[in-house]
Amino acid sequence: MRCRFLAVLPFLLAALPVAAQTYDSRDEARYRNCLTQTRLKPADAFESALAWRDAGGGHPALHCAAMALIELKQYKQAGERLEKIAEAMQREGSALAPDMLGQAGNAWLLANAPDRAYQVFSTGLALNPDHVELLIDRGRSLGMQGDWAAARKDLDHALQLAPDREDAYAYRASARRQAGDRDGALEDVETALAIQGDDVDALLERGILRLAKGDRAGARADWLKIRLLEPNTPAADAAGRELELLDVKVP
Repeated sequence: MRCRFLAVLPFLLAALPVAAQTYDSRDEARYRNCLTQTRLKPADAFESALAWRDAGGGHPALHCAAMALIELKQYKQAGERLEKIAEAMQREGSALAPDMLGQAGNAWLLANAPDRAYQVFSTGLALNPDHVELLIDRGRSLGMQGDWAAARKDLDHALQLAPDREDAYAYRASARRQAGDRDGALEDVETALAIQGDDVDALLERGILRLAKGDRAGARADWLKIRLLEPNTPAADAAGRELELLDVKVP
């Protein structure tokens, strides 16, 4: 499963206007250490990031503070902060603005606000219509709102640009299943798992498709695997709900 926050964004010091680039290697080390601390001690990292911001830390300090809020599960506040960083980047003409908008949108998805996420992703796509990550994520936001046809359109576009994206196949499988195309959905799932055998979104979807065909054992195996691979994640929570439903159904 791809990281939607840290892994997709290049080092933020490069996003500053040339005239403001007074950072050095110590700032890079401070930024990376701050991001590490968000995963270990997010409350401390948040306070440290705010102190750095007040000392002129700029985008890197603000970004680290937002990442700490993600770890603290304060998704709405994180989304608002990430949007503000993206707005500043747009004003500065930074090429990283779409990436930051992608992170803001994902925070809104975590906050269960897919409509706000859709707006943010769309702003990013207006800047870069072929941004694969944004296309996939906007497809996710549309799926969460039940607009499966529009989700399919974004995911088709993403896969035309990046045919090796297992997550896009997994999400498109959901869209195809919702449209009644179970065979097409299974084809997408198997393609996703051929690319990445432990993709939890694909496993979740394959379990649903297996159960629809009466394969209770296969569905259970897929959902249990998700909980083993990525416990305490939204995918594991979804798998847990499916397992609960499976256990109460009459064989």
